[in-house]
Amino acid sequence: MTLATAVTCRLRTAGLDPAEVERAVRAALAEDLRYGPDVTSAATAPAHARATAEVAAREPGVLAGLPVALAVLDAAGIPPEAAEPAAGDGDRIEKGAAVLRIDAPLRELLGAERTLLNFLTHLSGIATATRAWADALAGTGCAVRDTRKTLPGLRQLEKYAVRCGGGLNHRMGLGDAALIKDNHVAAAGGVAQAIKAVRAAAPGVPLEVECDDLDQVQEALDAGAELILLDNMGLAALRAAVGLARGYPSVRLEASGGLRLDQARAVAETGVHFVAVGALTHSSPALDLGLDLL
Repeated sequence: MTLATAVTCRLRTAGLDPAEVERAVRAALAEDLRYGPDVTSAATAPAHARATAEVAAREPGVLAGLPVALAVLDAAGIPPEAAEPAAGDGDRIEKGAAVLRIDAPLRELLGAERTLLNFLTHLSGIATATRAWADALAGTGCAVRDTRKTLPGLRQLEKYAVRCGGGLNHRMGLGDAALIKDNHVAAAGGVAQAIKAVRAAAPGVPLEVECDDLDQVQEALDAGAELILLDNMGLAALRAAVGLARGYPSVRLEASGGLRLDQARAVAETGVHFVAVGALTHSSPALDLGLDLL
């Protein structure tokens, strides 16, 4: 049984692959039922009873994951028309704000509650953290990007949450873009050799090269790199790298490695075009949202 058409349309509108979301949602629900049915809900909720519940914010933040929450309900046997969103993904929400109202069979609702909240709180936490970076960078011409440091199986959803928070996505996998890192440089025998090898093997694929020092930056520039990742460089080195790249108008620079939010604006003001923040997806705390029966 596949997701309802209305849910599928919402997911596609959000830029999410319905089949991928369905896989994640059904796997999460199955995990809860692996050891048997929901004994607590079956014992406490009268058969055929219905209830109305509200999902509300217990702290301020940025919302992300509503189409996924609706997919959870649908996969749990609750039709899309039973849920009425009160906010949209990417919205800033205040403490106490309602984001979703659900009228549904009580047992099914209780069985889906934790899975729904797991997705919604996790993705909203990522969106909230991303928005803090986007706000810190506002007006500098620099944007925050994510990385592949994502939870296995949830990359598409986590990168969607980054977009909800005002960030940009880096590559989705290993095949949609090339990122030459230190081990690739070592394997190829140098930065220029690595760039040449990747362009020969995959000429149409976007290419970024990681540089650890200014000598490597110059080598990458001379080799025709158009996107350079400046790894773990201090502000002075970042400014120097920007200076080296001024003679190459098409080149874009990305700062990465150990970046902190309180340094975001200072890093952006060196002249880099992007900051890469793996913590957006691997370390953002969940946003506190709760589901309560009315």
